This record gives sequence, C-alpha cells and structure tokens, in this order.
Amino acid sequence: MSKALEAFLEASEKKAFDVAHRQTIGFNIAQYDKKVLEGKEQFSNLELARTRAAERKQKAVDNLEKYLIEFEANFLRRGGKVIWAQDAEEAIKESLAIMKKANTKTVVKAKSMTTEEIDFNEELKDAGIQSIETDLGEYIVQLRNEPPYHIVTPAMHLSKEDVAKTFHEKKQTPLEWTPEQITTYVRLQLRQEYSKAEVGVSGANFIIADAGAVAVTENEGNGVLSMSFPKIQIVIVGIEKVVPSINDMELFWPLLATHGTGQQMTVYNTIYSGPKQAGENDGPDEMYVILLDNGRSNVLAETEQRRAMSCIRCGACLNACPVYQTVGGHSYGTTYSGPIGSIITPYMKDTNEYKHLSFASTLCGKCTDVCPVKIDIHKLLLLNRSDFQKKGLSTKTENWVWFFWKGAMLKRSKMDKGGAKLKNFMLKQFFKKQWGERRDLPQVAAKSFNQIWRERKGIK
Repeated sequence: MSKALEAFLEASEKKAFDVAHRQTIGFNIAQYDKKVLEGKEQFSNLELARTRAAERKQKAVDNLEKYLIEFEANFLRRGGKVIWAQDAEEAIKESLAIMKKANTKTVVKAKSMTTEEIDFNEELKDAGIQSIETDLGEYIVQLRNEPPYHIVTPAMHLSKEDVAKTFHEKKQTPLEWTPEQITTYVRLQLRQEYSKAEVGVSGANFIIADAGAVAVTENEGNGVLSMSFPKIQIVIVGIEKVVPSINDMELFWPLLATHGTGQQMTVYNTIYSGPKQAGENDGPDEMYVILLDNGRSNVLAETEQRRAMSCIRCGACLNACPVYQTVGGHSYGTTYSGPIGSIITPYMKDTNEYKHLSFASTLCGKCTDVCPVKIDIHKLLLLNRSDFQKKGLSTKTENWVWFFWKGAMLKRSKMDKGGAKLKNFMLKQFFKKQWGERRDLPQVAAKSFNQIWRERKGIK
C-alpha cells in the first residue's frame, strides 16, 4: 500500500464521520447549487454553448504546440518574456532568479493553483522572501497553514465562526467579529502590502494565442492590484490553458463564471498583454510568463485521458461529486482534488503512488453532467483503472481474486457451488477489510434467485 493511499484512507475515515464538516460543506455546496441554476438562465442554449466550448478547447489541446508558439511570438512582440519550465524545480529556479535580481523581499500573489502545485510559497520562504496571498480564501488558509480545500473556493470547509477564530488566534482580532469586519481588516492589511511589494505573481485562467496575452478572472480585485502595483509581474501557468483566439473569451468567461460560482460574469475580467509600452504611464516595467509542464505532457501522451487537459478549472465536478462531499478536499492529498484531479494526478505525479484516486469514485456520472466543456470524466476514471491494471500496477493478490471471481461469475454451475455457508465464510475471510470496519458484510442468501426461480417453475 502506497503512503498516499494510507494517508487518503486515514483522512477519509476521519472526515466522513465529522458531522460539523459535513454540515459546513453541505450548506456551502447547497448555496452554490442555487446560484448555478440562476447563472445558467443567461444561456438561451446551454448545451450548444458547452458543445462549442468543448470543441474549441479540444482543438487547442490537439494543436497545443502551435498555439503556444503563437502565444510566445505575440507576447514577445510586446516586450514580454516567456520562460518554458519542464517541472516545478525549473519554475521555482527561474522565479527566484528574477526576484533576486530585483532584490525582492515581498511578493503579493493572486489566487493560483499552479503556484500551489509547485509549492511556491514554501520555496520562497526558504529563500527568505515573503509571499503573501491576497485572495481572501487563500489568505485565510495561509494563516491556518493549510493548502486550499477547493480549486475555486479555498476555504469552503470553514464556517464564519471558524474564520473568526482563526483571525482571533493569528491576528488577535475580536472573536465576535463579523465576516464584514474581517474582510475590512484584511483589505486594510493588504493595501499596505500591494504598495511595497517588488513583485506580483498570478496564475492565468486562459492563455490567448492570437493576442499574446493572459486572461485572469476574479471577484475581489486582488488580482488586479497584485498585478498593478509591483514593477515586476510573473505569471505561472500550465501549458494546457491556451485558447486560440481572444474571441473565445465571450464563450469561456461566462461558462467559467456560471459553473464556478453561479454568476453570469465574475466582477473582474482582465487581459494582460505585457509590460507598459512607450508613452504609457501605467503597467509593470517587466512581465514574465512561465509556461509550466510539470507532468502535463504525460497526460497529453495518453490517447483518451488527454481530454482532461481541456478542463477550465471551474470546480463544478468537485461540487457534484458525492465522494468529494463526503471525504473533503484535503483528504486527496493533492493540489487538484475531486474527479478531475483523480484523472490527471496519477500521470502528473507518481502513477503507482496515486492510482488509488481513480477508484475514489462512484462512477455516478454527475461530474460529466456538470462539466462545461463536456469532458467524460467518469469514463476517463474508468479508463484509468483499466490502464493501471494493464500496466501491471495492481497487486498479485488483487489479480488472483478477480481471476477467480470472473471465473465464477461467467459460469452458473461454478457460481452455485459451495452453498451459502461457504460463500459467507469466504467473504468474511478475504473481503472483510476491503469492505470497511463500519459496514456489515452482505449475507449470501441460502438460495440464489436462480435456484428459487427454477423451483417455482419446476425446472431441474
């Protein structure tokens, strides 16, 4: 058993029976579901919009090299700089080189799952540079020394009382403060950081090939401030985020907003196309885009699973997933949790270490139903399971169990052999641990349905 699987089972067991956690998540997702229904009303034909988005994103994934080179050429033309990073180590190395050259002491960072993926904050801390999260949810989990719980709403697992307690313990604010008072406090604190930070860092929701620009969508304005005040901007973004044209934004931005938060459109939608130009008063002196692979090529190499690279990170599949709602985001032990994370993480990280995530699904199909770019998520999870078995990643014990099970299931005479007593004994001996300590093993009836049917029909 891998260490990641052990940690997943332990964390899942704890969270699944944490009543307070279940109530908080249940409430927050219920609110999300209501808003999504309202947001979808803006589309006269949502199915058509999803189909078009799926086709455009798949086109981008299938022609990734072409569009990335086009983006690079157009971005360089406006004075920006592009860095290609094979893995997390290269991305951190290049980021630190830029910061050390500017004698950076403070970095203000907009919400970015890509930076979470490469342990950006920890690496900067080790280098003596302070990295401050400016998204409120990220700011809260940073105070708690926790990773984000969700790819869109990092603090979804916390109630307002939990947040008030966190600020009371970490910032000595009054315990009875309301969300409005806490938000005001954070706003005042961050205003000081924006003005003194040497570098601003963000991710990107999309890379626009024909415009040579990156697109960022947000609700708080922290992203705009993080990328406006500092004289140096760094965008760290996965290579799969590319889209062919700026015209695609009129489709992807509303879809992302509706499926991500239930809005018709998020409050701030910004396109960054490089440092300030001649004659311009505002903008950074330098702007870098770090195009990160970090295992994405492994996913792209898979014939079917490469479809998962079309994901626009709306988080809808997480909110719909009964497993995610039960065990919570932190239990996965990965940057990208939930159904979509379970597809890509084994390939982006260590297949043998994280193959269990593809089995952490009921295959109910709700994730596929809600995906705005029509990724067959539950199908890809099933393909992962099949491929891992074909690659010899399943244990010998598991292979033997399924060999005998298949033999019995394919032949009635074998299935009926042994009687109920022997079958119940075998289940108890070999499947008790797999079934879980909190569930009772099913009892095999004295007579099978086939036997009862034959007796009633008088068939021997």
